[in-house]
Amino acid sequence: MNTKLDSVLLPRKKFIYHYKNMRWAKGRHETYLCFVIKRRVGPDTLTFDFGHLRNRNGCHVELLFLRYVGALCPGLLGYGGPGEKRLSYSITWFCSWSPCANCSTRLSQFLSRLPNLRLRIFVSRLYFCDMEDSREREGLRMLKNIGVQITNYKERIDIFLIYLGSTLGRLSHPKIFKAWGELHQNSVRLSRKLKRILQPLETEDLRDAFKLLGL
Repeated sequence: MNTKLDSVLLPRKKFIYHYKNMRWAKGRHETYLCFVIKRRVGPDTLTFDFGHLRNRNGCHVELLFLRYVGALCPGLLGYGGPGEKRLSYSITWFCSWSPCANCSTRLSQFLSRLPNLRLRIFVSRLYFCDMEDSREREGLRMLKNIGVQITNYKERIDIFLIYLGSTLGRLSHPKIFKAWGELHQNSVRLSRKLKRILQPLETEDLRDAFKLLGL
């Protein structure tokens, strides 16, 4: 995205502040998105790019990424020539908040037109997903149904990978990742909640029925 490495890396303090997976994230009104883009060039060759974005001027970060996706992924949308084959990409997002309902809808519409793009999303916190009938919950299920992988940072290695991509890239001054308090407990809690949200509603209904029957 940029040849100047430091310009695509998050400062350590800012990363820790915005990616803490606490239950009540007071004051975290911005959403940060660290991304890793991969494209296979040959049978044994993989190219990649990485960087980060945050929401700006009222534009949510997910939609901001879509503005740049053509430049970040050359050939993803095709080159315009007749019969020109689109290149395939695999993109991983590390988001401080899960997408809102509107962003999930827009992402679903975009991805449904691009079978050559595979997206995986790791979320640190769930955005407005407490209510059972939340539109945000339905939006996450919509993304899952079109093949997007959505998960929480259940394993510490996931947090480490984000930290590696956003801060440890300064090879001349490497730092060791130190887990913050309650990282594991909050990750387990959020993972369980996300799993309940993403499972089909029919499965939830059957589970409740079995409980009532004592099965």
